[in-house]
Amino acid sequence: MMNEAPFGSSEIAVLLNDFLLNDDIAGLAADVGRLLGYPLLVINDTFHVAASYYPANFTDSVFINAVKLGEITYEAGALISQSESLNGGCADYIKLSDSPFLRRFAPLTCSGVRLGYLICVDTDGCMADIPLQTWQTVERVLAKQLFIEVSRIDKPLETTEEILMHLLDGGFPSAPYFKLQTINTYLADFHPAAFALIDLSAYHSKYLGKRYLKTEIYSCFSDSHAFVYHENIFMFLHNNYSRAELTAMAKEFQLKIIVSDEIENLFDLPSLYQAAHDALELMTYGQFSCGNVCSVSQLRTPLMLKRLEGNENIIPPKLRELAAHDRKKETQYCETLYTYLTCSCSLKKTCDMLFTHRNTILYRIKRIREDFGIPLDDPASHTEILIGTSLILLKTKGPFFFRPVDTPNCIPMPDTEC
Repeated sequence: MMNEAPFGSSEIAVLLNDFLLNDDIAGLAADVGRLLGYPLLVINDTFHVAASYYPANFTDSVFINAVKLGEITYEAGALISQSESLNGGCADYIKLSDSPFLRRFAPLTCSGVRLGYLICVDTDGCMADIPLQTWQTVERVLAKQLFIEVSRIDKPLETTEEILMHLLDGGFPSAPYFKLQTINTYLADFHPAAFALIDLSAYHSKYLGKRYLKTEIYSCFSDSHAFVYHENIFMFLHNNYSRAELTAMAKEFQLKIIVSDEIENLFDLPSLYQAAHDALELMTYGQFSCGNVCSVSQLRTPLMLKRLEGNENIIPPKLRELAAHDRKKETQYCETLYTYLTCSCSLKKTCDMLFTHRNTILYRIKRIREDFGIPLDDPASHTEILIGTSLILLKTKGPFFFRPVDTPNCIPMPDTEC
C-alpha cells in the first residue's frame, strides 16, 4: 500500500543522501520504491531494465517477466512510442492488457536528453494522489543517476548488443578498435546483407501485452539479433530472408519497416543507419505513402531533396517563373517538365506516366521551351533544371510526389532491382 504521507523532508533526505554517497541506480530505485510503496522499473532508452523494486508478495506476471528478462516487451515499448504525453515530456497512465494494474510511465530526462523511463505500478488505485512535486523530485534524482551511469567512459561493453549500440552511436574511433571489441562474439565472423529498422509508433496488435512481436521476429528471422535502438527495432537481414514474411509481419502489426543499403563492412553501420533512420522518418510522414515496407534505395530521391529543402535560392529564376505560373493558373508545367526529364525526354514515356494525351504534352513542352525560355535543347542544363524542378515539387506537392511507383512493398536486396 502507498505511504500515507509519501516523501516528507526526512524521506527526501534519505534519497538525496543515497544519491550522493552510494552512486547506484539499483539502490536509488529501491529507496524510491520503498518510500512510495509501489513496485517500479527504471528502464533505459533501449527499453532494458536498469533497476527495479517490488515486494516479495507482488506477483504481476508482466512485471516479473520484465525483471527476469531484463527488458520490457516490444508491445509495451510501442505504447510508450504512441503516447502523446510521453512524447511531450509528461507522465502518462497506461494499461497493459495482461496486467490488472494501471502503470504510470514518466520520462527520465537530464540535460535535455531522454535517458529512459520510470514505470510505477499502481497496485491500490491511489497513485494519482501523490503530489507532482514528489514525482518531480524522484524523476530528477533517478535521471541524474542514470545519466552518470551511461556517461561513464570506463564502463565495459558487456554484451554484443552494447557493442553494436556503441558502434551506432559513433563510439569507436577506428575499424581495428571495433574489430578488437568483437573478438569472442558472433560479430567476429558475421556478414549480414542489410538491416531493417521497425518503427513502433503505429504498432497495433490483438496480442498487446504479450511478447508476440518479438516471437514473430525470431521465428521468421532467426539470425536477426533484433534489439531496440532509439525506440525503433533494429534487426539484421541475410541474403535468404523472406520478403513476403517481412511484408506480412508489417501489415499484421501495422508497422513501418525500412530496409537499409547493403552492408559491406559492419563498421559502416553508423552511416547506413543514419540514411535508414531518415528514410523511416520519411515513411512515417503523414502525407507520404509508400506501403508498410520500403528500402532506402527506393526513397533516395526524396531523401536527397529533403536535405536540400529550404535552399530555394539555388532554383533558377526561369523555373521560379514557371512555378508561379502553375500556382496562379493551376497548370501542371513543373510536373510535366520533371516527368519529361526523368523519362529521358521521351514523349511517349512522359504521356504514359502522366496519363495525358500526346498533343497536350507537346503543347506544354513547347510553352516551357518558348514562353518561359527553359533550355530543353541543352543537355548540359538538364541536371540543374531537374534539381530545381524537384525542389519546387517537393515544396508544392510534398515527398508523396516522389514515392516509389507501382511496387510500394518491393524490398530490393542490394544490387538488385524490383
